[in-house]
Amino acid sequence: MTNQRDLLKRLFNAFKPFEPLQPGSPVYVDCREVRGDGDVITDLATNIEYSDNNTCQLYAGHRGAGKSTELLRLKEYLEIQKYFVVYFAAEEQDINPEDTEYADILLACTRHLLEHLKKADPQPLLDWLKGRWADLKDLATTEISLESLALESQISQYAKLTAKIRTEPTLRKKIRDKINPHTESLIEAINTFIGDGKKKLASGSELVIIADSLDRIVPIVQPDGRSNHDEIFIDRSAQLKGLDCHTIYTIPISMVYSNQAPNLKIEYDDPQVLPMIMVETPEGEVYELGVATIREIIDRRVKEVKSDLSLETDLFESREVLDKLCLMSGGHVRDLMLLMQNVIKRAGGKLPISARVVQRAITEARVSYKRSVQQEEWQVLADVSRSKKILNNQQYRNLLFNRCLLEYIYFDEQGEKQVWYDVHPLIKGVQEFQELVQ
Repeated sequence: MTNQRDLLKRLFNAFKPFEPLQPGSPVYVDCREVRGDGDVITDLATNIEYSDNNTCQLYAGHRGAGKSTELLRLKEYLEIQKYFVVYFAAEEQDINPEDTEYADILLACTRHLLEHLKKADPQPLLDWLKGRWADLKDLATTEISLESLALESQISQYAKLTAKIRTEPTLRKKIRDKINPHTESLIEAINTFIGDGKKKLASGSELVIIADSLDRIVPIVQPDGRSNHDEIFIDRSAQLKGLDCHTIYTIPISMVYSNQAPNLKIEYDDPQVLPMIMVETPEGEVYELGVATIREIIDRRVKEVKSDLSLETDLFESREVLDKLCLMSGGHVRDLMLLMQNVIKRAGGKLPISARVVQRAITEARVSYKRSVQQEEWQVLADVSRSKKILNNQQYRNLLFNRCLLEYIYFDEQGEKQVWYDVHPLIKGVQEFQELVQ
């Protein structure tokens, strides 16, 4: 019994839902065939490699779909091609997704460039900070003059500013108010710093910044109908594109399908989107290739723990029970990880996992999705369930952002790309939804 509980503990930790896979991970599964054939290497890296000028690209997808894993693959590929890549997940140390503005992103880029381009002369950025220090030192809760600090300590003040923007709501707006009028001069200072840094990179190397986790910025709609997403990615597009290097920013999927979509195309070209793994067809039939891919994702992680453990007899009591869990994930990787952890936790310390345990995990996951749906949104969900299409309004965008609506892509027999939408399978079991559909 003790051995089995130890096995379950190791299995539980094989399905960590919030950790992206590192490049070369043995549990990585290539999902291109069931995701509309998209690939970050083809879709993003080639633009960088072929372009004579700096590129600025957007990468979108549902939160938890696997974008960070793909971007880390992209980072490794570019580094093999001799690019110098500065990758950071902004949510971890720099921004608060519940309240983010453009200045927060610019400061985050500044901080990470300073940390990565060690050989570049930081003086332009330190001079910019000194020009603002009289206003900022009170907000940084220090009376020390910047000149009296050692070089490393001066540089660290950028990290302190981003930390306060992320964690201290009372200071967030005050810091932005001091920085916003000077963002153009900050970009000039960054570009001078980047220019010096490029000269000190290996011969022929180019610089790429990948700012991840910006897709988690919660939409805040103003009375005039415009959102913080509009302000960051449209109003500030010139500044986002203004850094003297290649840049990739993640972007909320709801923004891609907003009324700003034409402007995004003009400013950045079409954003690349990572869709769900297709587990059903638009007609509601099981898509076996997609379900098989989900099974492989589970199997690879299980085999890393115990190589002779069979999914269909040792881990689950039957193939039907396993496939039910695969289908209920909707092809959403993080939801799959969460469901797997829940069924392992509820297995009662023994295997195989029963149909009853899987149903209990599904019911619990369904409750959290039900809570995210507003009363007036149930009809919208029922409409999408029938039409497999979305409309361009805020209700649909909110449901995309909250992952209640999922995007899928496939290529038809004529080779045409088909994009369609469906309600998350967990929501389909909610009574309010079923009554409207019937």
